[in-house]
Order: sequence, then structure tokens, then C-alpha cells
Amino acid sequence: MGRPDASGEAANDREWAQQLWSAVRCAAVLPALLLLVDWGTGRIAWWRTGLWCALAGLLFVVLYPARVSAGGNWVASRRLGREQRVRTDLLVSVRCLEGISPRLLLRDARGGRVEIDPEVLVRTPQLWLRLDEGAHKATADGLLLCGQTALRRLSARMDHETARAVFKASGLE
Repeated sequence: MGRPDASGEAANDREWAQQLWSAVRCAAVLPALLLLVDWGTGRIAWWRTGLWCALAGLLFVVLYPARVSAGGNWVASRRLGREQRVRTDLLVSVRCLEGISPRLLLRDARGGRVEIDPEVLVRTPQLWLRLDEGAHKATADGLLLCGQTALRRLSARMDHETARAVFKASGLE
């Protein structure tokens, strides 16, 4: 059980900054609109302003996007105040969690657990390549016993998206 490969650069979600600014804009617009309504109705007060700002802060915390990054044999997801990390070469389980917002749940032999949005992998193929490379090593070592079907489905989706991007770039779409 070696150490994670520190060679090369980490791959990061390319659209994280854009999603962060969207969360900031939504959190800023909410109190502005509520204060405008309060001002228009003549019910503006300091305690209502504080309440609207607290509500905007809560909205920002809810909308804050996870920053997903991957390097040699690891994948990490960083949210406000915490980071979760797994060793991809030690993966034991990969599950697709269905629901309103689909998630990919990764678990490693050391107890690490990361939950990421599969769309992040579709948007940033470098992240997918790092995850897939580590998952192949875990499968070859006999560690990854649960989740090969989920990885195959995700791999097929990645191939489909890549082919679509190639056709679009070449004007054949």
C-alpha cells in the first residue's frame, strides 16, 4: 500500500469558479430584492435587514459548490470547512446515488469517502482520467469489488460526451 503519486499537477474542476460566482450572485440578489420590497411597503427595519442578510448567508452556504480535484491516485472534494479525500488505487466501492441530484460515492480501503457530482467528471475529462486510472489499478489488485458496473456506465457516458464534442468541433453535429 504505497503512497499517493505526487508527480504531475492536480486536475481541477474547470467550472468551479463560475459556479461560485453564481452562488454569490444568488445570495446577493435575495436580500436586495427583499429589502426593496420592505422599502416599497414601508416596513424596513434593522432587524428585518439582519434577517434577510442571514437568510442570504444560509442560501450561499447551501449553494456553495464542492471543489473537486484529482491527482496521482487520489480524488478530493472540498466544501466550506472540510475536505474529503479517497485513494483511487485503494477503491473498494463506487456507487451511483440516484435522486434529485445524482452523486457518485467513492470509498477506499482506508475509510476515506467522497461524494461527487458525475457532471463534474463530464465537464472535466482530466478528473475522469485520474479516477479511471486509479480504479483500474484497484480492480487489478482485487480491491474494487463493488462498483464496476457504475464505472462502466460512467465510462460509456464519457465516451458518448467525448464523441459528441468531437463531432460538434468538426461541424458534423
